[in-house]
Amino acid sequence: MDNNKINSIENQTKCAFEHRHDIQALSSNEKNTLLHDIAAKIIDEIPSIITENTKDMDIAKTNNTPNSLLDRLLLTEERIVGIADSIRDIASLPDPIGAILDSWERPNGLSIKKVRVPLGCIGMIYEARPNVTADAIAIAIKTNNAIVLRGSASAYHSNLAITSVFKAMCSLSSINPDFIQLLEDVSREGVKTFVSLNQYLDLIIPRGGASLIQNVIKSATVPTIETGVGLCHLYIDEHASLDIALDIADNSKTHRPSVCNACETLLVHKNIAADFLPEISKRFSEKNVEIKGCVKTQAYIKHASEATEEDWKTEYHGLTISIKVVTSTEDAISHINQYGTLHTEAIVSNHQNTLDLFSKSIDASTIITNASTRFTDGGEFGFGAEIGISTQKLHARGPMGINELTSYKYIVEGSGQVR
Repeated sequence: MDNNKINSIENQTKCAFEHRHDIQALSSNEKNTLLHDIAAKIIDEIPSIITENTKDMDIAKTNNTPNSLLDRLLLTEERIVGIADSIRDIASLPDPIGAILDSWERPNGLSIKKVRVPLGCIGMIYEARPNVTADAIAIAIKTNNAIVLRGSASAYHSNLAITSVFKAMCSLSSINPDFIQLLEDVSREGVKTFVSLNQYLDLIIPRGGASLIQNVIKSATVPTIETGVGLCHLYIDEHASLDIALDIADNSKTHRPSVCNACETLLVHKNIAADFLPEISKRFSEKNVEIKGCVKTQAYIKHASEATEEDWKTEYHGLTISIKVVTSTEDAISHINQYGTLHTEAIVSNHQNTLDLFSKSIDASTIITNASTRFTDGGEFGFGAEIGISTQKLHARGPMGINELTSYKYIVEGSGQVR
């Protein structure tokens, strides 16, 4: 890799690291005021942000980018208003920094407190979605962390426009904005350099497709949180209410099929298949959903193509779904634990024992009962926004909000004790 590019990545990351104290010095009121000011400015800049996003969209279309990625890349006025709303939501959350997580006094008189603190300097690698830029910076500000963003080349104009709003508002508030860095180098080769900058970065968060995440996991020497692929399942139990099951299945697949919490595989108990499958087929046909099914599914949905082994492993990111008729709840659980990606798994049932069995037996970051898979989301969890959905088990799991970008330290207060 070109030494100039390496130097550029290292210099920008070092700059954020060296200015982490500028953001760490801000009080709760200062952070919240800044975030509200940024949200207002985001609204003011909607026309210019859309102009920059249009540049990215035009390039993406010229490059024959799949529709699922175009949807992730697109910024509309409604989506930008949503970005501003998320920033305000983050501002409204209780400040995690300085919170006392636990405290106790020892027999020798020592007073010990466990206090929440910022992580320090965070690296973020992500694809396509420019709203992630705003969420990540806003959460970093709320948690007093410096942040270095490595977005994809496909969204560079959009990411730069959003980042510029944050930095401009910091400057207007007499806050040095250099704790925020958007890497100018967006080459794939640059990722290897970025994820090995242990001297400057405390954490790397990759967010994107399976290949990006795995490349980061394999290359990184900086501690990394794995935000996994979302091959999400929805199981329709024999005790499910038909109308509720239809609404949930429809919403889980078609509300926004390109995102990681969309349903990719539908599992249907054999005793409800005759009633459920023809009805969900009608709904899916109205929305142009391609159905791939097992032999039993094809008996109820004649236009379904045969599902292969590869289909059970595929996150489609679009209007395609795999459907399998299962013989029991245990059969559904077995399928999910074989093919799931530890992201989100859901069940529709009116039988409490079945719900309990499903929730206890499935290994995933989020289990949802009698609701859409689309609710695995930081905003829907009340986190204001999210910086990713962790599918690992150490430090963070599930939607990551402000608390997941913090650590803690112990403060021990004495009065002259010696050991």
